[in-house]
Amino acid sequence: MDMQLAGKTALVTGASQGLGRAIVKSLAAEGVKVFATARNEELLASLASEITEAGGIAPITFVQDFVAADGPERIASAALAAIGHIDILVNNAGGSRPMDIDAPEEQWIEGMTLNFDRHRQLTQKLLPNFLQRKSGAIISLSGNLEPEVVNAAMVAKAGIVVWSKGLSEQLGQHGITVNCVQPGLIDTAQIRRLYPGEERKKFADREIALRDFGQPEDVANAVTFLASPRASYITGTVLLVDGGMRRYSF
Repeated sequence: MDMQLAGKTALVTGASQGLGRAIVKSLAAEGVKVFATARNEELLASLASEITEAGGIAPITFVQDFVAADGPERIASAALAAIGHIDILVNNAGGSRPMDIDAPEEQWIEGMTLNFDRHRQLTQKLLPNFLQRKSGAIISLSGNLEPEVVNAAMVAKAGIVVWSKGLSEQLGQHGITVNCVQPGLIDTAQIRRLYPGEERKKFADREIALRDFGQPEDVANAVTFLASPRASYITGTVLLVDGGMRRYSF
C-alpha cells in the first residue's frame, strides 16, 4: 500500500538508535525528508549512510542534547531552517528511569524532563508551523503504564498520553492529528539487558500472545502509518504494538 508520504517532511527525536533509528529508516523509505536528531554524531552518520545505501531519502542529521535547557528551541529552529516546514513530528527520545521510593528530587526532575517536558516544549515550538499549514501529524511514543516499580519515565509517559489526548481535541479542527504509539517489549539493546537468554522466552511464553518480543520495525511501521494520509481520520488514540502482551493503557 502506498502510504502517500513521498515529499513530506518529518522531525524525529532520539533518532540514532533503537526505535528512533527504525522510524527514520521507515519514513525515509517512503520518500519522507527526515530531520533526525540525537546526541551521538557517529550513530547519526551511520544511519544516514544506511539509508542512502538502501536508496532512501538522505536524512538531515543534527547533533543535540535533547535534555539541554535550549534543546527544543535549537532543534525546532534548525529543523525549520533546514527543511522549511514540518509535516510530521515524532516525539521519540526517552529512557526508562526506575528508582527507589525515596529517590531524590533530582532524579525525578531528570526523568520527567527527558520523557515529558522536552517533548511538550518541542511540540509547542512547532505548533505555529502546523497551524499555519492547517495539517500535520504529531506522534509520541508512550510506554508501559503498569510498571512493576516506581519509574519516572512511566509517570512521564502517562502524562504524554493525557496531554496528547487533550491536544488532539484542540488541534483537530485545524486538520492536525495527535496520537501515541505504545510499544510492548521490543528487541532493543536495553530490553536485551533486562531479559537475557532464556528469560526472554519465559516472559514471552507467559505474557505475550504472539510468544516473542517485537522488532523496532514493528513500531516504526505503526508510526509511519499514523503519520500518513491513510490515517487522516485517526486522532487522540493510543496504538498498542505489543504482540498482545497483558499490559494495558488507560
